[in-house]
Amino acid sequence: MSSQGRVPDALPAVSALRFGYGTNGLADLRLDDALCLLADLGYSGVGLTLDHMHLDPLAPDLAARTRRVAQRLDALGLGVTVETGARYVLDPRRKHGPSLLDPDPDDRARRVDLLLQAVRVGADLGAHAVHCFSGILPQGTDAGTAWKRLTEALTPVLDAAATAGVPLAVEPEPGHLLATLADFHHLRRALGDPEPLGLTLDIGHCQCLEPLPPADCVREAAPWLRHVQIEDMRRGVHEHLPFGDGEIDFPPVLAALAATGYQGLTVVELPRHSHAGPHFAAHSLPFLRHAERAAAAAAPPSPAPALQQAAPPHGAPSTTPEGSSTP
Repeated sequence: MSSQGRVPDALPAVSALRFGYGTNGLADLRLDDALCLLADLGYSGVGLTLDHMHLDPLAPDLAARTRRVAQRLDALGLGVTVETGARYVLDPRRKHGPSLLDPDPDDRARRVDLLLQAVRVGADLGAHAVHCFSGILPQGTDAGTAWKRLTEALTPVLDAAATAGVPLAVEPEPGHLLATLADFHHLRRALGDPEPLGLTLDIGHCQCLEPLPPADCVREAAPWLRHVQIEDMRRGVHEHLPFGDGEIDFPPVLAALAATGYQGLTVVELPRHSHAGPHFAAHSLPFLRHAERAAAAAAPPSPAPALQQAAPPHGAPSTTPEGSSTP
């Protein structure tokens, strides 16, 4: 647990941010069960990772299955972001492979096709964004070649996003070619600053490796912000942690996010905690709401409370660092 102080229990109400929870942290649940759980817990939406257990993008009848999910989301009152970070959805032997940087053009095309499919699914679900990332620099590939591959691969995806009216939100990922906010701006300039191109900002990644504190990262990213992921993290260690287990002071971060006027989902991302996904989903939303109220009540904002996040007895979260190539 972090040693952050507690805030008063009685705090004034504020204009609420819209919090969601990622299905990559509920991988042991059927999709409908996961959606019902999040609605029952009071979440505003879901970060839906297209994967073999949750709206498989490669299985037959995707359009019909997507319509059923759209109807379910509407019935439950849940917003959605479409995420594309499934570990083995394209290749059972290569984690997150192939990527947009793969030396084999046919393999790069498979990742592009997945993103095009994700844009179509996002449009059909009424998603506020479709998320993606660059991938790690392949061995033997120089950075200039990799950036060229990335811009060429994303061009048709951005065209499809423009047609569908769904922003493509690229995530800086530790250890990837596009790892930082500065890298995002490099991509944006290389592509000519296309309107459909936006940013996925992961608050934990800001703590992990950005030169600015997370709240300042939010302010800097505001004009391009299309999707937000959130979890706790420690400096220099790419390991997604439950709230209170890392180093982030969340009230200033949420205050900065609210001040941007961001209207999309802020999605809890705990992909290595699916063994206790319902437990962490239940604990995460009260933590975030309390931190949000603390941000409104304090000047400067008070630290967030350190809530008990211990997993149920049947298992404990992995403590293996996620590493630069294994997000």
